[in-house]
Amino acid sequence: MGNFGQRGILSEEEVTQLAAYLQLPPPDAPSLSMVDIQASWDLIVPLAARPTAPEHTRNWENYIGVVLRDASQIAIFDGDTHEEVVRLDTGIAVHILRSSADGRYFYAIGRDGVVTLVDLWTTVPQIVATAKGCHDARSVDGSKFPGFEDAYVIEGCYWPPQYVVFDGLTLEPLQRVDVPMGSITGETLLENRIAAIVASHDAPVWVFGLKESGFVGIVDYSDPGFPLVSTIATEKFLHDGGFDHTGRYFLTAANASNTMVIVDLETQTLAATIPTGFVPHPGRGVNWIDPVYGWVNATSHISEGKVSVYGADPVGRPDVAWQVVREIALPSAGSLFIKTHPNSPWVLVDMTLSSTGFEKQICAISKQTGALDRCFSVAANGPAVHLEFNQAGTEVWVSDWASDGRLIILDGTTLDVINTITGVTTPTGKFNVFNTAHDIY
Repeated sequence: MGNFGQRGILSEEEVTQLAAYLQLPPPDAPSLSMVDIQASWDLIVPLAARPTAPEHTRNWENYIGVVLRDASQIAIFDGDTHEEVVRLDTGIAVHILRSSADGRYFYAIGRDGVVTLVDLWTTVPQIVATAKGCHDARSVDGSKFPGFEDAYVIEGCYWPPQYVVFDGLTLEPLQRVDVPMGSITGETLLENRIAAIVASHDAPVWVFGLKESGFVGIVDYSDPGFPLVSTIATEKFLHDGGFDHTGRYFLTAANASNTMVIVDLETQTLAATIPTGFVPHPGRGVNWIDPVYGWVNATSHISEGKVSVYGADPVGRPDVAWQVVREIALPSAGSLFIKTHPNSPWVLVDMTLSSTGFEKQICAISKQTGALDRCFSVAANGPAVHLEFNQAGTEVWVSDWASDGRLIILDGTTLDVINTITGVTTPTGKFNVFNTAHDIY
């Protein structure tokens, strides 16, 4: 404890009381029952009252949703014109947005566990439903398998250790399921947080990482009970992840193990583990064709200044599949996100948490050469964080992460600045509707 007494901040009696309080057993963390979840549900606009076609002429598939983290809001921009279309109050400190299968809806997940459903077809996008399935959460996704498009939404909790399934169009709570509390090492855990969630396009399942346990879980939403049908032992602690270029493999970071984990969703088995640098943090990852090694994927790192590139084509290039084929040095550690687009010649990476003065820069890796091409400053008021391409891959949006934040829009080929948007509070993640719905990264 700090020297609050010596500094005159607390009296001797207050120091004694504080010390005694800190030694008390902590209370049990609160649960969140299905009754509580159902009571939280607010259907603002019933399905029958919503439009059956877009009420506007904007290219809504090129909308870009921007998380305004400290404001607990999202802003939706027209990706064609760069105009702000609307700003909406959401759950606290929204972590991500996900698009419904057809892209019509955004799902926003707040760190307070509130899911917000936003209709993009109305004249101005509006919130049509909310519900709270967790006290603390970071991940959400809809159902995408043909025949189940937009039928369901899953929210994975940091706390309590559970997942909740909602109706995809109304957010009516349908099921709450406890997650198993055993770990890959056999211990019984006190918490087991759900990290990244992805929705398969090839089967009626959601896939998520159970952070503390080291298991990847698979939920079958074709079963009305939404059971956890498989738990696959991998590595600790699971965090962000996404698909390979085929959608067959789930690639996720076990960042406490300095490892990327590869799960084969067709066989529901662990396909490989890939040693990386210190604390890999790929976001959803990146897929592109390397001139030497064919299809690859890559991760950046929080605690090491490099990008690890690994082969990702076990059919076409089994000789290099799930092996590191390139290690590309960056000027600093502290990377949070790496991103590309099929129509861009670049793989872009930030260095948001740099402690050596590079936090305002991003770096561009050439797909053609497989080498670092340049690093350059884009932010002015805060760190540069998170990169998102527009639908066509002709522009990339970068956040200047500050209370007086900005959005910097770069040409997707030249990387020249083509526009700067001001007046956005702590802009963080950005999510293009089309790219997010179709898992283009």
